[in-house]
Amino acid sequence: MTSPQTESASRLVVLGAGPGGYAAAFLGAELGLDVTLVDDSENPGGVCLYRGCIPSKTLLHVAQTIHEARAASAWGVRFAPPEIDLAALRTHKEKVVSRLTSGLGQIAKQRKVKFIRGRGRFTGPQSLHVRSDSELVEFDFDYAIVATGSRPAIPGPLRLDSPLVMDSTDALELADVPERLLVIGGGYIGLEMSTVYAALGSHVTVVEMLDGLLPGADRDLVRPLARKMEKELSEILLNTRVAAMREVLPETEGKAGGKPAIEVDLQSSDDETETRTFDKVLVAVGRLPNSADLGLDTTAAKIDERGFLSVDRQLRTDEPSIFAIGDVAGEPMLAHKATREGRVAVEALLGEPTEFDPLAIPAVVFTDPEVAWCGLTEAEAKRQHIDVNVVRFPWGASGRAVTVGHTEGITKLIVEESTQRILGVGITGTGAGELIAEGTLAVEMGARVSDLELTIHAHPTLSETVMEAAESLFGQATHYISKPVLPRG
Repeated sequence: MTSPQTESASRLVVLGAGPGGYAAAFLGAELGLDVTLVDDSENPGGVCLYRGCIPSKTLLHVAQTIHEARAASAWGVRFAPPEIDLAALRTHKEKVVSRLTSGLGQIAKQRKVKFIRGRGRFTGPQSLHVRSDSELVEFDFDYAIVATGSRPAIPGPLRLDSPLVMDSTDALELADVPERLLVIGGGYIGLEMSTVYAALGSHVTVVEMLDGLLPGADRDLVRPLARKMEKELSEILLNTRVAAMREVLPETEGKAGGKPAIEVDLQSSDDETETRTFDKVLVAVGRLPNSADLGLDTTAAKIDERGFLSVDRQLRTDEPSIFAIGDVAGEPMLAHKATREGRVAVEALLGEPTEFDPLAIPAVVFTDPEVAWCGLTEAEAKRQHIDVNVVRFPWGASGRAVTVGHTEGITKLIVEESTQRILGVGITGTGAGELIAEGTLAVEMGARVSDLELTIHAHPTLSETVMEAAESLFGQATHYISKPVLPRG
């Protein structure tokens, strides 16, 4: 890879300092570009570090610790019921965020990336201004990368001007632990936050308008999680939508004027409506790209009907000088996808022969158990009429899973029938988010199932389940008896 072949470095401005934006800025600076990074936070980090991935996983680790302490009683180790100090927990979360974001700020300085705190808006194909609290800065650029991320989606019926209705950002503030919490949305955000609040003591009800949790994941991967959450949550209502919400003052002891609450009309698929009352409601039904009010109408860049910027495989918009990456450039809205796109965009503007064309982008849901998958799912294979062999290895046959008391897991391989190439991998269980890396590598490198089978995995580890899943295809798994799906050879 080469630096720009000009007497003075090309000027790159990056709007948005999340995992895509700061990755692009840092690489650009390393390769000789004159880089300006624009964001309205004190340091780089974006939604992921400030209001998403990092604070949520910090709280999920706390939830996991509580669950492990409870489970230990079955092993003869008993702890007193946990005492939750919300102020201390918030402080811990904020320290984690501060450490990581301030570290990124230092890296930006070391790499000589100019960081401007404010909101950027294009004034033309190669010009913009940045508005901060105190000033308006105008400057020109040679290239720009839009990495402005996304925000929580709040559909019309779910919009209610009440402090008792939260989005994911509000939920991570952890203002209190409501006794009765309604979570609207059975996707990864809703389930992760349900896990946190249930562990901290809330009675959580999850409402999902579709017929299953985690739409998009294969049902056999979701099933172990659904079974466990049914035990830990108050209720999971599928095929149900929220028709209306309103803030009320419930009667207490026959008198009006109790604590404010949210009254919710829940409508089932057969159009029956039931009204329930909750102390708080979390709306977690998805996210929307931050593409509005960027001044893109002064450029040739186009925004589609869903709010995403249209880009090619080099992440270039219809305006040659402007690229777009991350959530604002299309799904999946994942931090690691944005990071890779940021690197591709910088390589492309430098004229390198590069494009964003991954075979597998791993997805991880950090619940308990975790659910992770990459590449082709079984459902997608059926829709696309791709002939595959599907093999599953149950964690009940894993020595390591038994020792740690997490046998509810499953490791699954999607194998192309004609070539035995690994097209997809799915894992449910403790540490699935770590284990999926091997599956992602297998899909990207075009590995055959025999490559996984013949790779020696350490014993006893959960990673062995990948090897034994591969062995199961031929009916030769050491710890699990199964009929061979394919003959060896």
